[in-house]
Amino acid sequence: MKQATYTVLAGLLVLVLTSQVMAPDTIVPDTVTGRKIQIYTFDIQDNIAAPTWRITQEAFEEAIALNADVVILHLNTYGGEVSAADSIRTKLLNAPMPVHVYIDDNAASAGALIAIACDSIYMKPGGKIGAATVVNQTGEQVPDKYQSYMRATMRATAEAHGKDTIISGSDTLYTWHRDPAIVEAMVDPRLYVEGVSDTGQVLTFTASEAIANGYCEGTAGSIEEVIEKLGIEEYELSTYTPTGMDKLIGFLINPVISGVLIMIIIGGIYFELQSPGIGFALGASIVAALLYFAPLYLEGMAENWELILFIVGVILIMVEIFAIPGFGVAGVAGIIAMITGLTLSLVDNVVFEDPEFTGEGLGILLKSLSLVLVSVLLGIIFSLWATRKLLTSTAFGNLSLKSEQLTQDGFIGLETEQHGLIGEVGVAQTVLRPSGRVMIKDKLYDAMSEYGFIEKGEAIRVVRYETGQVYVVKA
Repeated sequence: MKQATYTVLAGLLVLVLTSQVMAPDTIVPDTVTGRKIQIYTFDIQDNIAAPTWRITQEAFEEAIALNADVVILHLNTYGGEVSAADSIRTKLLNAPMPVHVYIDDNAASAGALIAIACDSIYMKPGGKIGAATVVNQTGEQVPDKYQSYMRATMRATAEAHGKDTIISGSDTLYTWHRDPAIVEAMVDPRLYVEGVSDTGQVLTFTASEAIANGYCEGTAGSIEEVIEKLGIEEYELSTYTPTGMDKLIGFLINPVISGVLIMIIIGGIYFELQSPGIGFALGASIVAALLYFAPLYLEGMAENWELILFIVGVILIMVEIFAIPGFGVAGVAGIIAMITGLTLSLVDNVVFEDPEFTGEGLGILLKSLSLVLVSVLLGIIFSLWATRKLLTSTAFGNLSLKSEQLTQDGFIGLETEQHGLIGEVGVAQTVLRPSGRVMIKDKLYDAMSEYGFIEKGEAIRVVRYETGQVYVVKA
């Protein structure tokens, strides 16, 4: 009995000792059931943005459903939005299984942040990692308060991988697995790391330099070679495959495409307001609005209240134009509501959770607002140009009659009394914006304002009569 007890205790002791010396991320095949190690891979090969964050979430959901033992991220990016990269970084750090990254050529800027969040880093020979300075859309460095946030994020990510404690006599020394000072130098060119980075140069590592400084475990030519270097022999490999809908959403929320859709939305509405009836321009505007908001809504960026805000803005502008004289509170509120709805739909609401709301969050908001304002302006300009082009272009000449009915050819025109109204004064019976009705000599006439709007009750004077239309100005 005692011998059996000693045997069990000895077995437990061996188990404890082996668990202490084994690397925390080591995966051991199940020799009892013969189960192979399940490896799951997914790619990040584009600029970091909201679609990248969604793909990462979907990939980990699928990996967990498949009971994956290891996740390998195949990374090749020049960077992108820090807010999306920070969300991905948090997902990687909190993953229930080891996550390794294979850098295929580039892990720059936000890509470097994602890479150092992984448990181990492997790079393709000739690959690069670093250059994480925060810049604006023109490539210029943003103020230091934004750089400070990025430095702290990079430092915290490096520190999350732990440190070794060394007792030397009466001194306790610590050695970080990944030196936080190095990743700070990837952000701030002013930082000096002895033997690694000179002051005034943003730090970027080649594969060999990353290995020498503890930011790469080795080089590899493929995912299969990474798996071999991880010491995994028997495995099953699964890969995340984006759907056609994923690709379509990624295309539609590209900032350039979003800007074009905003131009069509605003331009279509403005064009329709300049012409009677409901036609092609309004239809194009509605389709563009659906293509603009739908992918942002599916991405979780556009909320219900942002869509409602945009719709309310459109309604207020319509009411102001067709129901309320003048242009006042309703019109201004409608414009503000439309622009606010379009802008906030481009911003992931997670950025507002930061109590300080500085750095990337504020930058994204200002960038989105700039995109919307520029697109709205271009949409109006394009609408004005299109209106003039359609009216003067010979391409549409066959849509109208061009022949003239001359009196010398036997055609007789009816004289109209409006010719004699030039110079007469009267009163606007309705708002002229620009067309409406006026009272002249106790008789109502259809008229059009020569320029600007004329309010109901204002005195008017007839300045000309052309093509069957009376033109008036304020008297």
